Amino acid sequence: MTIDELERYGVEHMADDEVETFLSTRDVGVLGLEADDGPYLLPMSYGYDGESSLYFAFITGSSSRKTQLTGAERPAKFLVYDATSMFVWESVVLSGTVDDVPDAERDGLDTVLEDVQHPDALETAGDLEGVEIYEFQVGERTGIKQVGLPPGFTDRRGGVDPE
Repeated sequence: MTIDELERYGVEHMADDEVETFLSTRDVGVLGLEADDGPYLLPMSYGYDGESSLYFAFITGSSSRKTQLTGAERPAKFLVYDATSMFVWESVVLSGTVDDVPDAERDGLDTVLEDVQHPDALETAGDLEGVEIYEFQVGERTGIKQVGLPPGFTDRRGGVDPE
């Protein structure tokens, strides 16, 4: 089913300003990189510049699969979601590319990355391995949400939503 077909069940598209607010108030999502054996999925903390880029800190190590699967010509997806209940949730999918940010271009990113949280294991590993900053350049964005009971919803007791 398409999102338009799901509207009768209470699912709706998010407006551009809702997508911006949603991305600005979250800090964790799932990065999907294209790989020969299927999508390579990673939970990632991110910083959002409020416009068109997300920023990640990658622990690169000696043979980081993340760095092998990124680059300006390689497609990537990023999913950010929040599910308060089965009838109250939001989801944004971003399409774009991920590439490293050279040291000379990192000025000003401190404020974007200052609130990005990392699990302690990654912090410790970062002390031992290389940490690089990567940019997800957003090409397309799609947001959907459901903010209440679907029209005509019948609960388990036989009651109908009054709307």
